[in-house]
Formats: sequence, C-alpha cells, structure tokens
Amino acid sequence: MGLPTRFMAEMAEADLRETRAGRIVVKPGCDLKSPHALWSDPVEAEALKVRLDDLHRAKIRLADEVLVVGDYIGDSTRAEIAYARSLGKPVRFTHPEVDPAT
Repeated sequence: MGLPTRFMAEMAEADLRETRAGRIVVKPGCDLKSPHALWSDPVEAEALKVRLDDLHRAKIRLADEVLVVGDYIGDSTRAEIAYARSLGKPVRFTHPEVDPAT
C-alpha cells in the first residue's frame, strides 16, 4: 500500500506552488510503502529506511524552512517536525490543525 493518491496530488501541488513562489523544493524521494524491486527484501528495506531517515534529516538541515503537506501526521513526520524545530527551522503546514505543537 502506497501513499494515498490524494496525498501525492497534494505534494505535487505544494511543490508547484512553492517553486512558483521562488523556493527550492526538496522532498522525500522514495515511498517505501509502495512496492518496488529496490526494497522488496525486508532486511534490505529496513536498512534502506535507516539510510533514508538519515538522508531526510540531512535535507531538513539544508532547508530554510519545512512545509508539512497533508492533513495527517504519522510518527516519522512527527519526529521530523521535532527535529526541524530542535534546529530552529520554521515549520509551516498546509493543514495547521495537525501541528503537534498546538
């Protein structure tokens, strides 16, 4: 099961709007919930997840701000928000009501 189509459409729309506003968009590059030969082996998939988590934190460190897209926040996103805030990065939300700080 992959990311819901609605979420992917929201991410694409946010990418478009942010790019139009002159911002450089850096976003997740893999959806491990969607089947793919690169992560079909469970052991390799777990190792890849660890590497991708590290890569995503590196992207957060490079960012001027973080935009959280969607009306649902899972554990990984919640951890990324906390990480961004611990670095003093501003965090914006397409759906502010899901901000864990409120």
